[in-house]
Amino acid sequence: MTERCGWCGLEPIYVDYHDTEWGVPEYDSRTLWEKLILDGFQAGLSWITILKKRDNFRAAFEGFDPNVIASWGEPEVTRLLGDAGIIRHRGKIEATIGNARAWQVIEQREGFDQFLWKYVDGKPLQNQFRTVDEVPPETELSKRVSKDLKKEGFKFCGPTIVYAFMEATGLVNDHLVSCHCHEKVAKLAR
Repeated sequence: MTERCGWCGLEPIYVDYHDTEWGVPEYDSRTLWEKLILDGFQAGLSWITILKKRDNFRAAFEGFDPNVIASWGEPEVTRLLGDAGIIRHRGKIEATIGNARAWQVIEQREGFDQFLWKYVDGKPLQNQFRTVDEVPPETELSKRVSKDLKKEGFKFCGPTIVYAFMEATGLVNDHLVSCHCHEKVAKLAR
């Protein structure tokens, strides 16, 4: 039997996410932004809830194109609040629009990917955790990234959300050392 991180469980959508996406280094600015937004929507909920609604989110948010979303206002917020396929939370929806505008500024200035990857000198941090209990909910680094994102105008990006995002996008390799993905993901670092 293939060994996986304990949080993964047995549900096929979760297993697939764990095995093919979680922890894989992501270098595309728009994809990084999408994942940060989805992690913000996850606040207070389980990740599998977001994962099951991800395609609905992508449709509702125009493929997570921040250049489109940045121009939105109250009509789009109202439309999204009526969309049962997503998490209908006004604060998170409005934050997404503001975060799109903040993304545009960073993207123009230096690239959102560069902004994020500079925190780890362009190479994923390789943790060596043996149990899920060893994995922290946040770190000093996630606190710093969170603070800097907030300075840039981002919302719903506290240190715990940011750490989950860093794990998901491979800035940090938090696959347990016993997990079959740990080495595979480590080898994907640029």
